[in-house]
Amino acid sequence: MTVHSEASLVNARVTMTGSGEPEQNLVAVRDARPSAGPGKAVVRVEAAGVSYAEVQMLQHLHPFPPKFPFVPGYDLVGRVVETGPGVTGLRPGDRVAAMPRQGAWQEYVELPAKHLAEAPGHLDPAVAVSLITNGVTAYQMLHRLVSLHPGDTVLVHGASGGVGTLLTQLAVHHGLRVIGTASPAKHPAVRALGAEPVDYRLPDFAGAVRELAPQGVQAVFDHVGGRGLDVGWDLLADGGTLVSFDSSVAGYRPGQWFRPHVPALRRTVARWFARRLGLTRGRRQTMYYVKPGAKFQADLAALYRLADEGVLRPEIAGRHRLDEAPAALRALLDGATVGKHVLIPSHR
Repeated sequence: MTVHSEASLVNARVTMTGSGEPEQNLVAVRDARPSAGPGKAVVRVEAAGVSYAEVQMLQHLHPFPPKFPFVPGYDLVGRVVETGPGVTGLRPGDRVAAMPRQGAWQEYVELPAKHLAEAPGHLDPAVAVSLITNGVTAYQMLHRLVSLHPGDTVLVHGASGGVGTLLTQLAVHHGLRVIGTASPAKHPAVRALGAEPVDYRLPDFAGAVRELAPQGVQAVFDHVGGRGLDVGWDLLADGGTLVSFDSSVAGYRPGQWFRPHVPALRRTVARWFARRLGLTRGRRQTMYYVKPGAKFQADLAALYRLADEGVLRPEIAGRHRLDEAPAALRALLDGATVGKHVLIPSHR
């Protein structure tokens, strides 16, 4: 076992205690720092992401909900401080990125060493963490799920959000024309990314998109789900692809953990059969969920290269201390900001 001499023995973390409001159900606590077991490493967290998954978990509406209480936090970037027996290729001081799906909202976290990816030592930790879940989601949807060519038009829902800002930048870099949905206050930010903004709350939203793309769009990236998937489907050009990568939980009661995601699943299955019968004009619908593994690590490395080259400029909506996690999640719930909210643990 190898231990970094500067590692503290005390750990600060945020626990989600139950469903409800972030101000009442996110609690900051201190306890002993974890130790590295066999095949694992302890990472000192430099930045942890705040994502819509935590909103779903707080309302117990995530498709794979952890049992309360637990430490939230989908992704992190930090430095290795200890490695356990059997770990090779990692040393204390190495900078790493990880997507544990929960557990990132703390100063120190024990993780399987095989799930740690290399992270550039010079990159701003908030920027580095914003490229993990959000960045890989955007990259894989664009480059692994759909087949697009420069000059094609795509519709990106939530173009001002954590995934949407990166997806828009990647699509523009790929030579695509991007129509991005956002509230009017965020239209200047969406234009700055290279997209053409449309207000998703317009009474005739579909008509507004058709004015910009009379022949339809080659891909729709949808993070809302529900009936909006029918609108997106109708906006597709022949041979186009509708990608559903999340579902809104608005209007659902806490505890209905899978119900918000059923409409997307039902439509995906129905349209798969319809396509097999030749009834969709070549259009297809698919669902996406980011997963760790070799492709994840390769795509994350590609994203870090693009950030180094200046192609990607992750939008950081806010940097918060661990004890400010309720305010960070509240800001995400309110939807008034552009980009990614990040927690920055304060180390003694």
